[in-house]
Amino acid sequence: MSTSVSTPGSMTMDVSGTRKVPLATLVKVEVRKAVDTRAGLWFTIAIVGLVLAVEVIWALLAPDDSKDFEGFLSAAGGVLGYFLPILIIMLVTSESSQRTGLVTFTLEPRRPRVVVAKFLAGLVLAAVVMVLAVALAVFGTLLGIATGASPEWSVEGSQLFNGFVLANVIGILIGFAIAMLLMNTPAAIVGYFAYSLILPIAVGILSVLSEGFEKVAPWIEFNTAQMPLFSGDYTPTGEEWAQIATSGFIWLVIPLVLGTLRLLRIEFK
Repeated sequence: MSTSVSTPGSMTMDVSGTRKVPLATLVKVEVRKAVDTRAGLWFTIAIVGLVLAVEVIWALLAPDDSKDFEGFLSAAGGVLGYFLPILIIMLVTSESSQRTGLVTFTLEPRRPRVVVAKFLAGLVLAAVVMVLAVALAVFGTLLGIATGASPEWSVEGSQLFNGFVLANVIGILIGFAIAMLLMNTPAAIVGYFAYSLILPIAVGILSVLSEGFEKVAPWIEFNTAQMPLFSGDYTPTGEEWAQIATSGFIWLVIPLVLGTLRLLRIEFK
């Protein structure tokens, strides 16, 4: 960095030669910001603790023929599906909720790089939590053995990828898109639960009442379109892939683009 005096009493700073902050550094900063607050840290611990509680309850109360590794993994995935996106939402909306945006975008004025860093940091956090959930599923299976069951340790690749990894990644993407669009932690959390809980119920009711709406629903509602990925033989048809792409564009791409454009123009104070 160099400075040059243009007129008496004024200075011009030339930062053109300053090196960019490495993206890996930005990702590390965002990960640290996510777990360096009491809310972020304890919420992460609460997710892992809730997974552990569900595994213990499953080991004690589930039928013996359900106490296999696949069953414990599905139970863990169900918990993560609801709460991992909230962790991502808190990460994305931290700039507005904690009023750190001015500092963040002063140190890194290229806002798209911060968006990418937040997304990658969210994936890192989610991967760590998912690995812990798999470890807890193993613990739950061992606990099932202790309760007298003879569980199977094998799990189908489609169940592991579609039912656990892909389902949680899609949830993370939805949470990220909603958070980018709303940029407010309470509003984004309410919006996510409205999308994941209320919307599917409303669509189910309307589909029962109207056969025409039942045919249209997979094209406009992402939860409905995803069903072939997580049920049956896990192999959507060409039409079902088109429905996933169309509804995914509505619920993922559009909110993410609008949210990014808003972030590029918003003035942080």
